[in-house]
Amino acid sequence: MDTETFLLELEESMQKAADFVSSEMSSIRTGKASPALLDNINVNVEAYGSTMALKQLALVSAPEPRLLTVQPHDPSIMADVERALRESKLGITPASDGRLIRLPIPELSEERRIELVKLIKDMAEQGRVRIRSVRKDGMDQLKAALKDSDITEDSFHDMEKEVQNLTDKHVKSIDEHLAAKEEDVMTV
Repeated sequence: MDTETFLLELEESMQKAADFVSSEMSSIRTGKASPALLDNINVNVEAYGSTMALKQLALVSAPEPRLLTVQPHDPSIMADVERALRESKLGITPASDGRLIRLPIPELSEERRIELVKLIKDMAEQGRVRIRSVRKDGMDQLKAALKDSDITEDSFHDMEKEVQNLTDKHVKSIDEHLAAKEEDVMTV
């Protein structure tokens, strides 16, 4: 068993889980306009006969703290983009002038902020579970290697500590993202 490759693969898997949680959290609406809010929106474009990510079809910007603008590269898909925005889970009603779609970001109520914090905490917990699952798989591989005499008992204990350190590092990363996003959501 190549211990260096094993640890690199384990860290890569844990990093992917942490990155996924971070990207999911960035799509949660706060009181401020951020183009990242629209990152997970896909548009079913009838003219092209396919579904594409909004950021591939349009320029998204935040000209003001409480306003997002969406300008499709192709004006013929304006209705498709507008429909996708209206049907999204954002809860924002788009206003179109034929060339530009405006998305006014309303003030969040206290009740909605609390709901969003619960959602963010659930996302963070799912990420922690994924990381712990990767840790368990890694530990199972280590135990199998020890049983097959591929590694020594001392190596096993050293690797076990390394795996736990990686787990702690990535869980801490998720907790930091959670704290920052929670503060962002609760800030009026």
